[in-house]
Order: sequence, then structure tokens, then C-alpha cells
Amino acid sequence: MAKTLAEKILSERAGIDVRAGGIVVTPVDLAFVQDGTGPLAVRQFQSGGFTRLAQPQQTVLYIDHASPSPAKELSNDHALLRQFSREKGAVLSDVGEGVCHQCVAESFAGPGKVIVGADSHTVTAGAAGAFATGMGSTDIAVAMALGKTWLRVPETVKIIATGNFKKGVYAKDFILHLIGLLGADGATYQALEFGGSAVDNMSMSERFTIANMAVECGAKVGLFPSDNITRKYLESRGRKDDYRPIKADEGAKYDRVVEIDVGNIVPTVSKPHTVDNIATAAELGGIEVSQVFIGTCTNGRLDDLKIAANILKNRRRANIRLLVAPASKEVFYNAIEAGYIQILMNAGAVILPPGCAACVGVHQGILGDNESCISTANRNFKGRMGNPDSFIYLASPATAAASAITGRITDPGEFI
Repeated sequence: MAKTLAEKILSERAGIDVRAGGIVVTPVDLAFVQDGTGPLAVRQFQSGGFTRLAQPQQTVLYIDHASPSPAKELSNDHALLRQFSREKGAVLSDVGEGVCHQCVAESFAGPGKVIVGADSHTVTAGAAGAFATGMGSTDIAVAMALGKTWLRVPETVKIIATGNFKKGVYAKDFILHLIGLLGADGATYQALEFGGSAVDNMSMSERFTIANMAVECGAKVGLFPSDNITRKYLESRGRKDDYRPIKADEGAKYDRVVEIDVGNIVPTVSKPHTVDNIATAAELGGIEVSQVFIGTCTNGRLDDLKIAANILKNRRRANIRLLVAPASKEVFYNAIEAGYIQILMNAGAVILPPGCAACVGVHQGILGDNESCISTANRNFKGRMGNPDSFIYLASPATAAASAITGRITDPGEFI
């Protein structure tokens, strides 16, 4: 019987025939935590009586959310992760290496793999054809110890994207539009499977942006079939052996199919305080912002910094704060070599260390009372950036960069 991409990956990895709605125990190819969730996972691992990691080199501890540490309590948590890494042989990604999801994309994600992480945006790796999903710290502790986990096989929503983006419209606008269409709980515990001519033409960077935000409409996973673009990406990473073609079968059964002509999408913004609360950038034009934040696991890749740099070149930010955080050390290096960092600094940007930075509201950009920020991150919940009396708008790097110039939410078409 024909299978969706989620059913196919889990069937192949578990070695049994599985269908949506069924329960499967599957081997895990990578289990990881970050410094917000990792300490609890380590303590659960210890309290569960486990003494060894099933796959030390496929167990990674990322210190990225509060990196460098802004408080002694967080420094102690970091010390716990470092000690656990030394004792158990787990891989440690320390301060400055980058956001876990970008690092996973660079070094681990590949077609047909099962990846679990103690962070909801683990779904990012689905862009490379991996069944990648976030779990609680206790579940990850068990996966670290046993090298396997259990899942309910999700039903699948097929997203067919056709057409071509207009100038000034990007993958971030597409996924914000889709979340607005589906709603914040419109695909709860379902798989989003992306396809169509527009998807066929998307870069890996664009696919990572889209997969990253699948969870914002409740999805368990966001999946892209692997193709020649996936292959070239993995080859560029020195991981050509990780590539294999994988896609859904013809005639696979979907819960529903959503068709979108991306040519009808315009620069889109999520308004406070939910991601599905969308409007166009033009409609929100004139709303003043105090801070612009470009980066995160959603839009901190080299292509994103290039988009921002192209708009900000030979221009200057308004009387606001402009923060830029490359998603990984490699992205930072490459952005320096390409000249993007110099352009951004000349425009008045503050360059932050590779990591999550302002996204989670721990440090490096906490908002003041009644301040507004336009951010390329993936969440704008009340208090997300450290202050419940502030306001977060989500947008593409292009819209964020244009807004930095004017000091208000601005359609990037004005500068492209």
C-alpha cells in the first residue's frame, strides 16, 4: 500500500510496515539537547539508573540558548552538560558554535534519518528528508540511553506549492502565510509534507526556514522529499554518503491537501502574540519598532544575511537597535568572507555571537516595556523575548532589514 513520506521513513527505519495512527518503536540516528532542556534530560538520565549512552557520537549537547551564559545559575547548568559530555563521551557543542538546529542541519540531517531533540524546532531537519521531531527532556533521556524511541505515526497534510515568488517575497513569507491559513493548531500532531513546483525550486536554506516553523501550526514534523538539491547540499557538506532519494509513494493517503500559488503571496508579518495572527507588511506600515533582530534557527543562515546585507548596503539604520546573530560559526565565517558582516556593521548593526541570542529572552536583546521588535525568529508569544509588556512581530530578513532603515514596519519592496 502506498505510503506518505512520514510512513515511509518510519517503516524503513523500524523495519516494519507502519501506517498513520499506529505506534512504532524506531531506532534513533541522533538525539540531542540544548542548554535550556539538557540539564533536566541529564538528571532524568541519571535518576533513571542509566549509566551508558547507546550512541555517544550520535548524542549531542548544544550550549546555544544562553551563550555565553548571562547568569551563574545558567553557568552551572552549562558546567553540568560539559561534565556529562566528558563522563559519557557525548559530543559537546559549546559556546559560539551556533544554534543546535543549524548545527544539526550542517552535520547530521539526512534523508530517511530519525532525529529527536529536546527542542520543538528539531523539525528543522525535515528539510533534508529526516523524520525530525521535538520531545520532552525525559523522552530524550530514554532515547539517549536506549538508542530508540516510540512514536505515534502521524497523519499527513500535503502542501502543494506552485508558481514563483514575487520580488521581495521569500520562504519566511510563505510559511507565515501557511500558518495563518492553517491556524496555530491546524495541524496538531500531523506531518506537513511539502511538494510542488515551487518546492522543487527552493534552496536548502529556504526549505530549512519552512521546516523550522512547521511546529507553529502544531505539526509533529515538516518533511521535504530528498532530491538533487538535497544531494548537492550534502555533497557540499562532505556528506555525500548520507544522501539517498526518498519521497512519498504515488497514491499515498493524505488527511487533506492544501494548494498554494506562491505568486499570490506578499511580504507577510505575524502580529503579537500568536504566529497565526498575520497581516501584510504593507498593512502594518507605520508601526514603529525599537529593535530589529535578524538571525535564529529560522533565518540566521548565510542566504538570510545576504538578503539583509543587500538591502542595508550603503544605508543606515534608523534610531533603533539592529541586532544580527549568525546561526552558526560557519555561517559567521562565510558571512565575513562574503563581506556581509562589514556591510551590516556599517549600517549600524551589532553582531552577536553565533547562537540563539535574543530569541528566547534570556539575554542579548531583551525588550523594554511597550517596546516592539520585528524579528526573523519563529515565535512571538507574549514575553518570548524576556518582557511580557513588549511586542514581537515576525517577518523575513528582507522585511526586517527594510524596517531597520525606516524604524517602522516596512514592505521591503521600497528598497529592492
